[in-house]
Amino acid sequence: MRFDVFTLLPETLSPYLNASILEKAAARGLIEVHLHNIRDYSTDRHHTTDDMPYGGGGGMVMKPEPVFAALETAIGSPPQCPVILLTPQGRVFNQAIAAELAACGRIALISGRYEGFDERIRQNLVTDEISIGDYVLTGGELPALILIDAIARLLPGVLGDPTGAEDDSHASGLLEYPHYTRPSEFRGWRVPEVLLSGDHGKIERWRREQSLLRTLHKRPDMLQKMKLQEWERKFLAKAEKTMRVQACSTGDENEI
Repeated sequence: MRFDVFTLLPETLSPYLNASILEKAAARGLIEVHLHNIRDYSTDRHHTTDDMPYGGGGGMVMKPEPVFAALETAIGSPPQCPVILLTPQGRVFNQAIAAELAACGRIALISGRYEGFDERIRQNLVTDEISIGDYVLTGGELPALILIDAIARLLPGVLGDPTGAEDDSHASGLLEYPHYTRPSEFRGWRVPEVLLSGDHGKIERWRREQSLLRTLHKRPDMLQKMKLQEWERKFLAKAEKTMRVQACSTGDENEI
């Protein structure tokens, strides 16, 4: 899969892309990440990429000419792949969107700076807008890395374990179950016996129960979207009853 990132600061992305899983994926030809410096496509002698907003106001606005020139030179006109603007105004990124984009052979990511973009970029060049959360950053480079990382790990062969991404939090609609490794006892804290039993059926059941419990405690809103089996509904009902009893015994009704 190919990622084209358009940015004013390509040097800020390189260290992360050249490390660990993404570096190995690129070396094996599973992903390509091409960094394009928008400033290279500015035609004036100062390589200007921003200007004051019409109508006044604080901050500077990214000019349309270098952004259009960069995209059209690198990926053609009209673009034959999704062109994603990284902006707080976009749809909030999640695992489902990562899976959606992982099915694309190529995507372009536009990382902004300053106060924002000339609106003509949004209206006439961009095909999608994505936010990584309800907060504002100084630029779109970190969001670009987040999208690349989340999407790349869903591609076949990128992770060492072919099913490694399937059990991740949010991948199945639930938060992930607890993990343990050696030693089996540390400072008096033991690994749950079921994980040492060798009984794979019991282990899978325990992991599913733990995922349900974690989601119930930390993100109960996620359960509203889940299609649960009958045993899972009964398990959660029992867990909720236990939580209510515990909350009443401690006098803290906020726990439920």
